[in-house]
Amino acid sequence: MRHNEPIEINCGDIAEMRKAHPCGSFTWKVVRIGADIGMVCVKCGRRVDLDRATFMNRLRKLRQSDS
Repeated sequence: MRHNEPIEINCGDIAEMRKAHPCGSFTWKVVRIGADIGMVCVKCGRRVDLDRATFMNRLRKLRQSDS
């Protein structure tokens, strides 16, 4: 993923991150967009907020939601 190209992030998108959560999952569902990106772990349900720069740095792949 290129860090300098703009990327459209929407609620409901699935983000695959570079490092695994302690529960072992790499996948997160985006639940909030703003200055911070709110995400929920798909496996354990833990909610985390990351600032946009940190989110973009840790992002490996973003799958767009169908809706």
